[in-house]
Amino acid sequence: MSRSAQREGDPSSDDGTPHAAPPHRPIRSFVLRQGRLSPAQARALDALLPRFGVDYAPNALDFERTFGRRAPVVLEIGFGMGETTAAIAQTHPQVDFLGVEVHAPGVGALLREVEARALTNVRIVRHDAVEVVAQMIPPDSLAGVHVYFPDPWPKKRHHKRRLLRPAFVRALAERLAPGGYLHAATDWEEYAQEILATFAAEPLLANTADGFAPRPPWRPQTKFEVRGAKLGHGSWDIVFRRR
Repeated sequence: MSRSAQREGDPSSDDGTPHAAPPHRPIRSFVLRQGRLSPAQARALDALLPRFGVDYAPNALDFERTFGRRAPVVLEIGFGMGETTAAIAQTHPQVDFLGVEVHAPGVGALLREVEARALTNVRIVRHDAVEVVAQMIPPDSLAGVHVYFPDPWPKKRHHKRRLLRPAFVRALAERLAPGGYLHAATDWEEYAQEILATFAAEPLLANTADGFAPRPPWRPQTKFEVRGAKLGHGSWDIVFRRR
C-alpha cells in the first residue's frame, strides 16, 4: 500500500499502530470576524446579556419560562445589528422573539435597542443557529422563523456554506407549529432562486405565494436594502407555511 493510499484510507500509522481519525469539523455558515466592539456595545453585553441572554445548552427550551409568559414565539436567525428584530418586536408586543447571532457587536447593538425601546419580548442566544435549532428548539413549537439576508456565499465553491440548505430547512420546518411560517429574504437573486427551490422541495412546507412573495409590510427594509434599491438592485422574499 502506498503512503498516499494509507493516508486516505488506513487509520493506522506506518508501524501498524492504530491512531485516532481526525475529528469531524462541521461546515459553518459563518466566519467569526473580529468586528469592532464599541464601548456602548461592550457595556450592553456586560449589563444586559445576563438579563436578556439565554445560554446555549443541549436541552430543549421552555419558552414560557424563558419569556415569563405564554405567547407565540418567532425565531430570528442571524439578526445582524438587530435593527429589524427590534422594530418588529416593538410593533408585535404580543409575540416573543428569540434572536440567534454569533457576532458580539450585533448582540451588543440589539441589547442596546432592547433597552432603549423598553422591550420585554426579546431574548438572545449567542451561538451557532444550526446547533441552537437542533438542540434547543422543541418540535412543533414555533409560530415563525425569520432568516433575513443570510450570507449568500456567492462563490460556487462556498455554496456548501449557505445556511438554507435542505437539511437545515427540514429542521426548521419540523420545529414550526402547524400553520407556522418560514420567511427568508435575500438581495442575491441566484440564492433567492435556490432558497425558493429548497423550500418548495420540503414536503412539510407550502408556499404562500405563486413563487416569490411580496415583502410583508411588517418587515422593515434594511439600510443596505434601501441603498441597493436606489442602485437598481432587487430583493426577494420567500414565505412558506408548515402544512
